[in-house]
Amino acid sequence: MLNRIKTFLSSGGFIEKTPQGSHHTHKEHQLAAAALLIEAARLDEDHSSMETATIHRILGAKFDLSEMETTSLFEAASDTQEKSVDIHQFTRQIKQTFSEEERIHLIEMLWEVAYADGVLHDYEANLLRRVGGLIHVSDKDRGDARRRVLEKLGIEVK
Repeated sequence: MLNRIKTFLSSGGFIEKTPQGSHHTHKEHQLAAAALLIEAARLDEDHSSMETATIHRILGAKFDLSEMETTSLFEAASDTQEKSVDIHQFTRQIKQTFSEEERIHLIEMLWEVAYADGVLHDYEANLLRRVGGLIHVSDKDRGDARRRVLEKLGIEVK
């Protein structure tokens, strides 16, 4: 499994570039973001096909990936997320390399996965609070991102 992840990271499946001031590749940034999305989907212990489809759609659109590249990223991120003991390895990388706008967009992506089944579970809400704090996204920006996703999905919260 570890070899598969190493192969994924060294393969030419994604645009290879290293952000300025970072020792991580663009692939690793994609992997960290995808792992957080998968974490959000798995928290409610009802990882539905709707959540998986949402993650695939979001990853493909965000990183401009083909269907095959998206599937490869999803599989590698799933393996990585299963083996991780916490989210800090992912959030640290994102905090250090994503711009403020990209971090807010990631929070929006996480909200979209959390609401993919139409219901926000307590564990999902907790993850969004923790990730927001760890990647330095303010409560206001996190709340604004949530409102945008609710409007986009047509969900009314009471």
